[in-house]
Amino acid sequence: MQNNISNQRGLAPSQPKFSVFMSQENIKNLVQQSVGKNAQRFTAAIISAVSTTPALKECTQGSILSGALLGEALGLHPSPQLGQYYLVPFKKKDKQGNVVEVNAQFVLGAKGYKQLAMRSGEYLDIDVLEIKEGEYKGRDRKSGKQLFEFIENDEERETKPTIGYMAYFELLNGFRKVIYWTKGKMLKHADTYAQAFDASKYEDFINGRIPKGELWKYSSFWYKNFDEMAFKTLIRHLLSQWGILSIEMQEALAKDEAIFNDSGEASFVEYDDAPSMYDGQASDTTVTDTTTVIPEGAEEEQFDFFSAGGAQ
Repeated sequence: MQNNISNQRGLAPSQPKFSVFMSQENIKNLVQQSVGKNAQRFTAAIISAVSTTPALKECTQGSILSGALLGEALGLHPSPQLGQYYLVPFKKKDKQGNVVEVNAQFVLGAKGYKQLAMRSGEYLDIDVLEIKEGEYKGRDRKSGKQLFEFIENDEERETKPTIGYMAYFELLNGFRKVIYWTKGKMLKHADTYAQAFDASKYEDFINGRIPKGELWKYSSFWYKNFDEMAFKTLIRHLLSQWGILSIEMQEALAKDEAIFNDSGEASFVEYDDAPSMYDGQASDTTVTDTTTVIPEGAEEEQFDFFSAGGAQ
C-alpha cells in the first residue's frame, strides 16, 4: 500500500475531492487487489462516510483509505451512524502550533467489539449498558457478585441519572462474566488516561458553563459523548481480560486507535502507565512519552468527531 498511495500527501486545500481520489486508476487497482469482488461496495461506503463527516476532509486521503481497508479486513462498516468503527481526524502540529499534517485514526466502537465477538461463534450474548440510579443493589454476600434490579418502565428509566456502566458476556459453554464500574470510576479512568480530559471540568461542560471562547480546549471525546467512550472502554476491558479472542478480535485489539499516515503506515501513542487501558484521547497536549514514530516536540490533536455525527 505504501508505494501506491504515498504520493497523495497534503492537507485538504491541495487535495481533490475524495471521490476523485478513489477514482484514480492506481487507487482503484489497490482497492480491487485488497477487497476483491466487494470493491464497488467498499468504495461507495467510504465515499459516503467521508461526505457525511466534514472533518474527515481535512485528512490525507491515503490515511483515510488505509483506515477503511483495516475496517474492511475486520468485516466492519465505515458508516459513523452504525458505530462499528470511526475514522477520526488526528492533527499533528509543530512546536509553533502549525498543523503539518492531518491523518486518520482508526477507532473501534463498542458496537464493533460486540460484532466481532458474536461473529467468533463463541458468545451466546454480549452487551454493555448504563446503570441508572436505584438499579445497583450491591454485592451478594456469599458470592461477591454484583446485583442489579432494572427499572422495567423505559420512559421512567430514561429520567433517572446514570450512576455507572455494566458490561457482560455469556459464552456458549455457559461461562458468564459481568463487570461494573461506577461513573466515578469511569471519570477517574478518563481523567488518568485521557490527557485532554479534566474530570473536574466535566460537570461545567455538560451544563454549559464553559465560555464559548474556551470550548476549543474541550476536544476530547469524553466531554462530548461520555457514554459512548465509557461503553467502548468497558467492553474492551471485559473482552481483553476474560473473553475468548479470535484471531480477528486479537487484530482489532492490537490495531484499535492506530494512526495512519498517507503511506498506510500505522503508529500509536503509547503510555508507560497501563497502555492496555489507554483510551486514545490524549490529543490536545504535547506528547512527551510517545513512540519514536511521533516527531520530537510535535503536538497532536483530535477533532471533535462525535459532534460531527460520528456517534448516533
